[in-house]
Amino acid sequence: MNEIERRRTFAIISHPDAGKTTLTEKFLLFGGQIQVAGAVKNNKIRKTATSDWMDIEKQRGISVSTSVMEFDYLPAGQEGEPYKVNILDTPGHQDFCEDTYRTLTAVDSAIIVVDSAKGVEAQTRKLMEVCRMRNTPVIIFINKMDREGRDPFDVLDELEEELKIKVRPLSWPIGQGVRFKGVYNIYEHQLNLFTPNKQRVTEKVEVDIQSSELDERVGEREAAQLREELELVDGVYPEFEEETYRSAEVAPVFFGSALNNFGVQELLDCFVHIAPSPRPTQAEERLVKPEEPKFSGFIFKITANIDPNHRSCIAFCKICSGKFVRNQPYYHVRLDKNVRFSSPTQFMAQRKSTIDEAYPGDIVGLPDNGIFKIGDTLTEGEKMHFRGLPSFSPLLFKYIENDDPMKSKQFQKGLEQLMNEGVAQLFVNQFNGRRIVGTVGQLQFEVIQYRLENEYNAKCRWEPVHLHKACWIEADDEKELENFKKRKYQYMAKDIEGRDVFLADSGYVLSMAQQDFEHIKFHFTSEF
Repeated sequence: MNEIERRRTFAIISHPDAGKTTLTEKFLLFGGQIQVAGAVKNNKIRKTATSDWMDIEKQRGISVSTSVMEFDYLPAGQEGEPYKVNILDTPGHQDFCEDTYRTLTAVDSAIIVVDSAKGVEAQTRKLMEVCRMRNTPVIIFINKMDREGRDPFDVLDELEEELKIKVRPLSWPIGQGVRFKGVYNIYEHQLNLFTPNKQRVTEKVEVDIQSSELDERVGEREAAQLREELELVDGVYPEFEEETYRSAEVAPVFFGSALNNFGVQELLDCFVHIAPSPRPTQAEERLVKPEEPKFSGFIFKITANIDPNHRSCIAFCKICSGKFVRNQPYYHVRLDKNVRFSSPTQFMAQRKSTIDEAYPGDIVGLPDNGIFKIGDTLTEGEKMHFRGLPSFSPLLFKYIENDDPMKSKQFQKGLEQLMNEGVAQLFVNQFNGRRIVGTVGQLQFEVIQYRLENEYNAKCRWEPVHLHKACWIEADDEKELENFKKRKYQYMAKDIEGRDVFLADSGYVLSMAQQDFEHIKFHFTSEF
């Protein structure tokens, strides 16, 4: 139980460029995992961000894939065992949103990063909907306070309106942009003064709000404004209660600047106190509690080529209950057989170390030689299935062709591994046997092409195909299904699992098919 209590597993989510990866980097700095923080885009600092380890991420300055990092952390002045923090830094770009949605099934809470000048953006709204569906508690970090932005009260109103959640500030900014002096930490009743420094941490002072010391520290005008605004905050927003945050009704809000290391430690100290330890997970058969003695877990992500020197795949397994022990045989439900793992690993982005045991809330990397698919369940013999790992119907389609006939083996292998990773979806047209790749965004085509060339030494070329929608079909009546497949022969395809997919080339064709064949069910996500 001690081990479960000290676990904190969370995802950092936001719109692109709000500062997720920079915030992750600063968390690692406080956790003592790195000595100098790298930068996502900076000419002076040569070190790139720890969590962006793929080449394509370093070139573009964006995150393409979720990375997993873990460290121990004990807030200053606190005694006892440190908390064990598992961070998942997710891509913000909407072309990779499937990766982020899947990651949210594996965490107990989330931190949403919002840019103080831009406020809530489209992608942030979508991610919040996913959190709301799963009742995931969120903390909001309003970043970039050292730049000119909007009035804090306006930003808070927008958060409530756009994200449909009540907010409660736990720290408050003193000025912003050029006049930014620091923040007052409402949660700990401390004043934190701002000195811009990307590599070091800022000083903290305990000050009584009504005392004259405050005037000396920040100036009379700012002090008067701060007192006034804090009164307003206490008047407008209810007292902060942990219960309302954990039941996902209220989101605590912090202000700061991740790039300049400011307000990050306050966020982390408060987070490890109030965030939930691992929660029960809903399986199809029953609710699985973390304190159950028997092990269970599910695969929510697969990554090919974490180490380019070894062509290895790693499956990320989120532990839901019991204790995972190295070299123990565990039951693989879909394959109906026992498997054992001699080298399970824990992650620090790309660096990994072998572990002997892991507990609920932990994320373990299992070496995968082709036995795993996203959504697989591992148990100690019980047949159960964890749900909630959807693949959505793709929006863009292209034919993929091998561009170098001498490298067809590498091309096959690369394509298969990248598709198992869930980067995109592959359909094989039954009429002409050609492969069609479906994605959510244009950028994914570039990532596939880049990774095939650089990781598998295979070249591909894209050819246009005109399609409107891919839908999975099923029917109780075998005859009608056969009839449908015959009539729509040239639009039928199979997905990786070998399931039937109907590729409609226009909305009209799709609605006519739905009218003509009433007994066939058309599904737009792969989970049915």
